[in-house]
Amino acid sequence: VGQCVRPACRAGGAETPAPTAAPTMPATCSACGSSPAALRRPKTGHALCRACFLAAFEEETHRAIVAGRLFRPGETVAIGASGGKDSTVLAHLLQLLDQRHGYGLHLLLLSVDEGITGYRDASLAAVRRHQRRSGLPLHVVSYRQLYGWSMDRIARHLGPRNNCTFCGVFRRQALDRGALLMGADKIATGHNADDVAETVLMNFLRGDVGRLRRGAGAGPAGGEGAVPRCKPLRHAYEKEIVLYAYFQGLDYFSTECVYAPQAYRGYARALLKDLEAARPSAVADLGHSGERLSLRPDLRLPARGTCQRCGYVASQPLCKACVLLEGLDRGLPKLGIGKYRRLRDKLRDGQPLTQEERRRLGAPAEGEPSEEQEPRGEPGTDEEPWGRRELRVPRDLDF
Repeated sequence: VGQCVRPACRAGGAETPAPTAAPTMPATCSACGSSPAALRRPKTGHALCRACFLAAFEEETHRAIVAGRLFRPGETVAIGASGGKDSTVLAHLLQLLDQRHGYGLHLLLLSVDEGITGYRDASLAAVRRHQRRSGLPLHVVSYRQLYGWSMDRIARHLGPRNNCTFCGVFRRQALDRGALLMGADKIATGHNADDVAETVLMNFLRGDVGRLRRGAGAGPAGGEGAVPRCKPLRHAYEKEIVLYAYFQGLDYFSTECVYAPQAYRGYARALLKDLEAARPSAVADLGHSGERLSLRPDLRLPARGTCQRCGYVASQPLCKACVLLEGLDRGLPKLGIGKYRRLRDKLRDGQPLTQEERRRLGAPAEGEPSEEQEPRGEPGTDEEPWGRRELRVPRDLDF
């Protein structure tokens, strides 16, 4: 009697069995009060059964659409479909809620093929499986078709860093051009609350006030492109999107892009996860901070105009995509990234660059074989795919 069960405290003899805890009953759903709970919501902490969680998630998405006035009856909405969990859940939800609440939308799937061997091939296969299941029209645009470059080829020229800069710029423009080709009135993207919080955090760290204000926008005016964009899932936590996809049995692709580990966003994501572990509401709080950002009355943001070459939305004489393409075509892949304005001005003025300046812009060293450029076709020929003539960058540089 009274013998300690720890071996270090016993003088000898048979070990006294440790007391066993009484079996606990599974938690009951806090919504219906009858079914056993299947999960505890990361967003609210409520214990819900499968049916109640699905109903709550769908109703919250519907309220976000109605409160934000994201759509109008009769609009054609292009859903940015990457094959991942977010875009797959978004396409499923919009089709379901449109039928349930009568939004009166014409839904389309729009995918971008960046030309990443293995990764994008598998994700596009997931998009096509969802397209066959849902019956929604699907259109795919590619970097090779629009710009004459694939991401794999850009990465071979550029090296391991800054690939996401090229991909992000080209992807935003490719979505817009695909939506215009399809006659879409809006683009709906699957950005969730974690994505919005990461973007706000990144732009806080970079001090980019203009992009911070645009990136946190909730309504159709959000974004930087020529076609209005909206984010119906911007208040949904990533964990809950995964749970919704699991309970609904949705087929999606979940492998990370091969170029993502070098992205600056990864550091913001790691910081956000640490903040969320200490304060679960940090994800939503950062999103609200971006929405409620207050600017000084005398602060002037860059005016939005059009690119002098391709006609795309830009705050400079040339859009970012045209500057990046000019660098790729000249064999100077770093021309459009980093602080190389002086070198860009030299090219604009027709002054030759030294070998050292060319090396700083990513040109191969003397004697190093450069990759043979894939044929792009001459500008203005009938053999060009749609958009090539409009995006083809002339050789003269005019910033």
